[in-house]
Amino acid sequence: MVLRWPAVAVLMLSAPLMAADWKLVWSDEFNGKGSPDAAKWTYEEGFIRNHEAQRYTSDPANARMENGYLVIEARKDGDKITSASVTTEGKTAWTHARIEVRAKLPAGRGTWPAIWLLGVNHRQAGWPKCGEIDVMEHVGFDPGIIHANIHTAKYNHVKKTNKGDKITVDDPSGSFHIYAVEWSGDRMDFSVDHKTYFFYENEKSGTDAWPFDEPMYLILNVAIGGSWGGQKGVDDSIFPQKMEVDWVHVYKRAGE
Repeated sequence: MVLRWPAVAVLMLSAPLMAADWKLVWSDEFNGKGSPDAAKWTYEEGFIRNHEAQRYTSDPANARMENGYLVIEARKDGDKITSASVTTEGKTAWTHARIEVRAKLPAGRGTWPAIWLLGVNHRQAGWPKCGEIDVMEHVGFDPGIIHANIHTAKYNHVKKTNKGDKITVDDPSGSFHIYAVEWSGDRMDFSVDHKTYFFYENEKSGTDAWPFDEPMYLILNVAIGGSWGGQKGVDDSIFPQKMEVDWVHVYKRAGE
């Protein structure tokens, strides 16, 4: 039997920790079966970024609803690795919101799961000018360490100027945790289980430092290898590996 937190209980837990004017505007509890809701989610497909080893697919073997969770599964068949990157691009995007994702992460050297947002204008403006918000990243060769980062034209990892921090989390691959960003026009606060460990403030110097007043869409993915996840190689014995997402909740302040 799968024990899950009822939505009411989740809201009761969250409410004391959030301003009263935050209102739930979008959510997915993943209570169905088969592929995720096509009205809410789409997929990246192919070899996308960061010299990663996996090919992203829309195959239910790699992305599906199962037992009340969204399962994103990295699989290895011979020398081919497949996984999924599930996004809200072209479906829904937000500006200034609180985004919470309750998830359990994959484990093993070479895994690189992420929960992140990208500017809807990324195809026109390019990266990093479009802005990127990394709510959660975890690399399997460094178990238990959760990272949050932002990337902009002024602050990004290519220039070695990106802004971010990390926190040690108890057993993120064996238990569920709530990964969140609370994002206003003035700052972002990043937290795990409502404990804030990184914030980034709008320095009011322009869009090169703060492109975050434009809509951004959500991405949930499990990468394998690549420029960060593969720094210490990929353990071929770990497959399959799953990220299980219990729910996604998006809140907005009244009037925003």
